[in-house]
Amino acid sequence: MAKATMITALAGGILALGLSATVAADDTPTAKMLVDTCAGCHGTNGNSVGPAAPSIAGMDPYVFTDMMYAFANGDTYSTIMGRIARGYTEEEWELMGEYLKSQTFEPADQTFETALVEKGGELHEEYCESCHVEGGKPLPDEEDYYILAGQWTPYLRNAMSDFQNDRRILPKKMGRKLESMLEAEGDEGLDALYAYYASFAGANQGDDE
Repeated sequence: MAKATMITALAGGILALGLSATVAADDTPTAKMLVDTCAGCHGTNGNSVGPAAPSIAGMDPYVFTDMMYAFANGDTYSTIMGRIARGYTEEEWELMGEYLKSQTFEPADQTFETALVEKGGELHEEYCESCHVEGGKPLPDEEDYYILAGQWTPYLRNAMSDFQNDRRILPKKMGRKLESMLEAEGDEGLDALYAYYASFAGANQGDDE
């Protein structure tokens, strides 16, 4: 009788351990659950509906994790992203990055100066194409790509301001190209580039930028 009781208790203990493991596994957030916490600023599945926050769908996961690391460690200036990035583990950054890469990037529906698009394309070809190929489109089969084509113009302007004011680390090659372009074209060159990137949406063309 004692032996039977011991076997029953042992079986119950094993079952309890199994149930505990299942609960723990179920409590682990999935990649989608983690990314859903970003929707308030970056939109459902990473496609932002507001100009201040960039769309992050289709991002290179290495770029995403590098940016989160930079925010978390204060290497990149931010208002709230530093605090947000520190709320996740590096493993969670990686899960989020892989999930975002699998999402389809939707170009921002925004206005731009159509008269500047052709000039912007020429400047991109001369100064930016060696790093941002195909006009800065998402390249799911490549690595280390940054999405420029169809990205929100206000975000691109803010990011450029951060680069120029040492709030973001400016890569040496980008710095040399940027300096050369500004010497030749001035800030009008940046306006043309922004119009070119905005034109990939193919909608709401106008002179509001």
